[in-house]
Amino acid sequence: MLEVIDVRASYGAVQAVRGVSFGIERGEVLAILGPNGAGKSTLANVLAGLHKPSGGTVRLSGTVLPRGRATGVARAGLALVPQGRRVFGSCTVAEHMAIARAHARTDALPVDRLLEVFPRLGDRLTVRARQLSGGEQQMLAIVRAVLLGPDVLVMDEPTEGLAPIIVDQLVETLARIGEEDDMSVLLVEQNIGVATTVAENVAIMVNGRIHRLMPAAELAGDRDLQQRLLGVGRHAEDPEE
Repeated sequence: MLEVIDVRASYGAVQAVRGVSFGIERGEVLAILGPNGAGKSTLANVLAGLHKPSGGTVRLSGTVLPRGRATGVARAGLALVPQGRRVFGSCTVAEHMAIARAHARTDALPVDRLLEVFPRLGDRLTVRARQLSGGEQQMLAIVRAVLLGPDVLVMDEPTEGLAPIIVDQLVETLARIGEEDDMSVLLVEQNIGVATTVAENVAIMVNGRIHRLMPAAELAGDRDLQQRLLGVGRHAEDPEE
């Protein structure tokens, strides 16, 4: 479905992404984990056409995606849920949906189907985005992207800044999207618990490179491995230890 081949990206003389390669099958959820500054968001923006790469190729269903052309990438079937949500504060929930539908591909999911997944938004159709909670804005950002009808959904730090209870609700929703819809998901995250719950596989990104690709369950069950790969310490000892 999605092939990323030796992708590189820079900001002037600073190389942020250094030869990243991986693939995602249809319906697969892959999470990219890594510390701040690892190049995760730059990679997400490259894939979405928001940042022009300095090298490499991205293919979607065998077709090479245009470099640095977000509209062309979206039309080809890749949509981005950006870091920080980036919703339009003065627009209502319904207006966001209408804008997305106006640019949707023919195989986009119907609005009613998405409101079943995000029922809270159904009760807030006339509410402006700036009046929504952080969790509701994140749901709106996801719905806006999914309404485009993508084959691949790239989500950049979707749980950032959200309360734990909202994170749990969002994780349940993401898992449902991955299980029920024929859509591949690339999840860029720092939260190990979220990534390993939603994804089948995780890629560890360090200093602009994919350091390791592994099953999510393997990483979730090994705290020593988490410490070695991501520098994650134990926040609390288990009672029996």
